[in-house]
Amino acid sequence: MRLIIRDDKRQTSLWVAEYIVRRINDFRPSKDRPFVLGLPTGSSPEQVYANLVDFYKKGKVSFKHVVTFNMDEYVGIPTSHPQSYHSFMFKHLFQHVDIPPSQIHIPSLENYKDYDNMIAKYGGIELFLCGVGSDGHIAFNEPGSSLSSKTRIKTLTKETVIANARFFDGDVNAVPKSAVTVGVKTVADAREVVLIADGRGKAEAVKQAVEGSISHTWTVTALQMHPRFIMVVDDAATEELKVKTVKYFRDIESEGSSEDKIKSKL
Repeated sequence: MRLIIRDDKRQTSLWVAEYIVRRINDFRPSKDRPFVLGLPTGSSPEQVYANLVDFYKKGKVSFKHVVTFNMDEYVGIPTSHPQSYHSFMFKHLFQHVDIPPSQIHIPSLENYKDYDNMIAKYGGIELFLCGVGSDGHIAFNEPGSSLSSKTRIKTLTKETVIANARFFDGDVNAVPKSAVTVGVKTVADAREVVLIADGRGKAEAVKQAVEGSISHTWTVTALQMHPRFIMVVDDAATEELKVKTVKYFRDIESEGSSEDKIKSKL
């Protein structure tokens, strides 16, 4: 595990965007060898996408040979709904960059049974970007989800519905009660996972992810076993971590080898 700590959300979002750009460019994707990227929705990655769009417009990265697989989508609202994850992704990223529509994949009731096979046909996901809920869920893998789960339909917990009501004008009744989601194993099968978490509200989840035991009650903890797992958090999200834990990871970051450090080419 690598833990990157920055002052605020602006800095965490910039770090993650720069890292994704670097990974795509170093990969040198082509038509026959695309870079496969897993993507989330929500408030955590929103600024990441704004930065990616900015880098694209500046000619720093192309998405022409990038294939994307989104984490999840609500059940019960049309893709044209302003709060659907289709709408979110096109609003914040897809319509602003040069990714061909045929290379965009979002889970749905029609394709979820074959979603993991679709990923496998592209050789697996190279990098999966994800956020984390305040209760430690990744995608819509709520507490109690199997850590070996694949893409499926999940009923959302009351806590998640309430948290997402802010996207539906505060109306809890308007929030869909189920979603199609990739599984914990779908995420963990990626060759690299980058998780972004900002704010005091994510502090307990960050604590469990870094210091807690692996448990299906905090599905994010499954990523502790991943050989290439990076968490990028702001200061507020570290408030539940032990002081020595924060010091350790800050020291590792400051003393890490030049090979491991981010050297922005932007």
